[in-house]
Order: sequence, then C-alpha cells, then structure tokens
Amino acid sequence: MARDIIEIKNLFKIYGQGEEISVKALDDVSMDVKKGEFLAIMGASGSGKSTLMNILGFLDLPTSGTYILDGTEAKTMSFDDMAEIRNNKIGFVFQGFNLLARTSAIENVELPLFYRGHMRSHEMKRKARELLALVGLSEREHHHPNKLSGGQQQRVAIARSLINDPSIILADEPTGNLDTTNTKDVMKMFTRLNRDMGITIILVTHEPEVAEYTDRKVIFRDGKIIQDTAVKKTRKRNK
Repeated sequence: MARDIIEIKNLFKIYGQGEEISVKALDDVSMDVKKGEFLAIMGASGSGKSTLMNILGFLDLPTSGTYILDGTEAKTMSFDDMAEIRNNKIGFVFQGFNLLARTSAIENVELPLFYRGHMRSHEMKRKARELLALVGLSEREHHHPNKLSGGQQQRVAIARSLINDPSIILADEPTGNLDTTNTKDVMKMFTRLNRDMGITIILVTHEPEVAEYTDRKVIFRDGKIIQDTAVKKTRKRNK
C-alpha cells in the first residue's frame, strides 16, 4: 500500500484576531494523501479549499494544527526550507495560467530553472523542449501567450510545473478558464501524469465533471470536510 505523502491533523486557519471579527477558513481539518494519489478538492467559494491549497504549497501558514509533508513537519521548517520545497518538490498550476506575456512558451517553461541557477542554458532548453513535446506543443515553443489558445496556455503552464521534476502538483481551478474540449484535454493530461509518472496531484475544482477524472473527492463547507469519498471510474473519465 502506498505511504502517506501528506498528513494533516486538526488544522485551523483563522483570519482576524482580538477585537477583529475572526473567520475560520479551516476548522479542525484532518486528512491524508497517499503518494501517487489523484485527489479533487471541492466546495463553494469561501469553503476553505483554496486556503488549504495555499498551506499545502507553503504559500501560507496554518494558525494551528499539524502539516507533515513527506515525513517532515511543516512547523519545523525554516522559510528557506519551505522555499526549497516549493522550488523542487511541488509544481503549481493556476486558473489564470500565470505566464509571462512577453516571453515565449519555451522561456516560460524554463523560468523555474533560472531560480535554481545550477543548469546551463542549453540543458534548460533541452529539458523545456522535452516537456513541451510531452504536452503536445513542440511546434509552439517560440509562440508568446497571446498567440496561444487558452488550452495551449494551460499546457505550457503544466509543462512549467514539471520542469523541476516535482513529486506533487497542486492545481487550483486549472480548467476554470477553459471550454469543454480543452478541459477534457487538460484533464487527460493530468491523468497521464498521475498514472504514467506517479505524480501526486491535488486539484481544486468546482466542476463535478472535472472531479470525475480523479480517484478521490474531498468536499469542504465552511472550513470543514463534509465528504471524503472514492470517485467511481466512469466511461467518461477513461476516454
């Protein structure tokens, strides 16, 4: 049986303290994620799902509780440790693509490698080209984002998320700006990354049809988990 790569116990995130009105964005949340799992996090706006994703990606800190990533407790890490994890262990994919407008597809994919600073230019180019080929964009490597469709831009963003060989991808509403056809293409890509490369994928979505592609669905309401169930494999998901 696969081991837990993420363990969360009694996690709270509270905004506003003292005389301010406090809001529990996360209210005593406990859950585990297995290595190689494909997980959907769902819930209405304000339910706590994006807050959880920010904490998982070390973009925010919990008010209290325990977050263990790959055997190491987050509260024992320095800010430098967290930055190292963001750069090397976690890939991020966002709804808005977050591509640099004046930069080509291949340069956008290369970008995280510049922050690491230990790879030669031709090696970065080679790796970026391999990843653009993986997402089906070999012929678009020199195109700027405004010359790419929404689906193509998201595929560039996925390639960028893979450039540092992450063991986890955190995807926050990655299909929110896409039409039905591009949504299916992107979800099939995530499915292949999960099944063929063993990458753990945690995906926030409000779309039930997107959640069908995953293995497990966790639903939030008012900062609490109200449902945690396996997703039945459907014909649609496997096409």
